[in-house]
Amino acid sequence: MDLVLKKSGSGYVYQSDDLDTVLSGNLPEGLQRLATAHQADESVFGADDGTRLIALKRSVASNNTPASTEIDITSATGVLTYRIDIERVDTPGMTGILSVITDISETRHRERILKTLLRELSHRSKNLLAIIQGIATQTARQALSLDYFLTKFRGRIQSLSYSQDLVTDSSWRGAYLFALTERQFSAYWPDSETPISINGINAHLSPNATLHIGLALHELIVNSASYGAISAGVNSLMIDCFETILDENEAIELAWIEHLPPAATQREADEPTFARTVLERVVPMAIGGKAMYLTTPDRIEYHLTIPSREYEIVTGE
Repeated sequence: MDLVLKKSGSGYVYQSDDLDTVLSGNLPEGLQRLATAHQADESVFGADDGTRLIALKRSVASNNTPASTEIDITSATGVLTYRIDIERVDTPGMTGILSVITDISETRHRERILKTLLRELSHRSKNLLAIIQGIATQTARQALSLDYFLTKFRGRIQSLSYSQDLVTDSSWRGAYLFALTERQFSAYWPDSETPISINGINAHLSPNATLHIGLALHELIVNSASYGAISAGVNSLMIDCFETILDENEAIELAWIEHLPPAATQREADEPTFARTVLERVVPMAIGGKAMYLTTPDRIEYHLTIPSREYEIVTGE
C-alpha cells in the first residue's frame, strides 16, 4: 500500500472519530506532525485552515459523505498546495476518518501560469484589434474609392501580420530590428544580391515597439516603392540605428535616409494625412518616443527616437 502511495505521490492519515491518528504513511515533507501530534491540523495548516479541516472531518464522520478540500502552505520554496480527500472508513472493530493528502503544487502552479498567459494574450489581442480598427478607420477616411481602400488596407494589415509573426515566433518577446526591417522590405525589395543597407544597433524590440515600428517602416517602404528610390530600382536608401538620449534617459534612434533619384518626380502621397499621422504621431505616441519626418525634392528623412523601455541591446547579436 505504501509503495502504491509513493508512486502516486499521495500520503494518508487514518484517524479515530475523536481525530486521534491511528495510521499514517507517505506523508509529504512538512506534514509529518500529522502522524504523531494529537489533532495537529491547526498547528500544521494554520488556525483558519486547520479549524476548517477539522470541521470538515467531523461532518464526514457524522454524515458519512466524502468531501474534498485544498489548502495552501507557504514554504521556503514557495506556496505548496495540497488536496485532501476525506471519507469515512469502517473496519472490523474500528471506525474512523481516512484523509488522503496529495501534493498538487505543480499542477496549480501550471494553472496559475496558464491563467497569466491567457490574460496577457487577451490584453495583447485587444491591443492588436485596436490597432487594426485605427488602421481601418484612418484608411477609410482617406479612401478615394473602394478599390483604393482595399489595396491600402490589405497592405497595412499584411505589414502588421509580418510583425506579428515575428512576435509570435519569439513567444511574445518581440523581434530584432534588423529582422523586422528585412521582413517589411521582403515584398518590395526582393533583390537579395543588393540588400538594403541596415547599419548600427540590432536592438531587440518589445512586442509593442515591433508592431508600431513595423507600421512606420511599411509607410516609408510603400512611399519609396510608389515614387521613391525603390520604384526607380535604385538602392539609395540607408537605415541606421544608434544610441542617443531622450528626456535625459538612454534611448536609440532609428534613422531612415533616402536619396531620391534625379528622374523621380516628387509629389505628395495620395494620402499624406494618414502616412504622416502614422510616422509623426501614432508610432512615437505608442512607444513613448518622438519622431521627425522631413521631405525635400531629392531626399526623405525619418528619425524615430525609441525609449529604453521598448528595447534591449543584446550583446553578441
